[in-house]
Amino acid sequence: MNNAEQGYLERRDQIEHYFDRTAAQTWERLTSTDPVGKIRATVRAGRDEMRATLMSWLPDDMTGMRLLDAGCGTGALSLCAAERGAQVTAVDLSVNLIQVAKNRFASFSPLAKDSNNTVKGGWVEFSSGDMLDPALGEFDYVVGMDSLIHYDAHDLIKGINILSERTRKAILFTFPPRNPLLAVAHAVGQYFPRSDRSPTLAPVSQDKLRLALHGSIVGKGWSEGKTARISRGFYTSQAWEWVNK
Repeated sequence: MNNAEQGYLERRDQIEHYFDRTAAQTWERLTSTDPVGKIRATVRAGRDEMRATLMSWLPDDMTGMRLLDAGCGTGALSLCAAERGAQVTAVDLSVNLIQVAKNRFASFSPLAKDSNNTVKGGWVEFSSGDMLDPALGEFDYVVGMDSLIHYDAHDLIKGINILSERTRKAILFTFPPRNPLLAVAHAVGQYFPRSDRSPTLAPVSQDKLRLALHGSIVGKGWSEGKTARISRGFYTSQAWEWVNK
């Protein structure tokens, strides 16, 4: 194992420890409808807007399409995709958050219907593990909402490259943009109580990412799509779509 691989595994273990052991209850509450403080309320609002943005970039009718919700957390985006008929594989490092997701959607039944008023039949399969695991298979779409934000630029780019090899239509992901606010704060989690702060974010230049991806996946038929920055209080994240021609 080389140093780069070792660094990724160590970082992955830190993230798993945070979400699975340190702050599982915090994130369960943040992703619910329960009252939260002013700071967390801005994070919740930002995440809700980001999820809506990413979903607006996906087809309205996803019947029969496979979607990987990479780093699904408590599964809100997975449910949205399943309601459009998608067959969702939802994976997260945190066993505890996966259990929360399963509990929330235990009684879920797809409500989406096609033009003939027929239920589309979407579903979600939740599992804990590495979103880059090739055993998860191939997908039409991959969505990584705020799941790559804790990795440095090298690992983020490597992750997109790996996912591109088994994605047929598009990859939608977010990253922490390099800006003065994040340069000072380092992470949204830095504003949470010390006992449950998130691992530090790694702000990345979009131009740097663009250059790296143009040097890798563009030559394999991929191209840039939509991009949008969501900033709500203590939440700032950049969404980016990459399309497989």
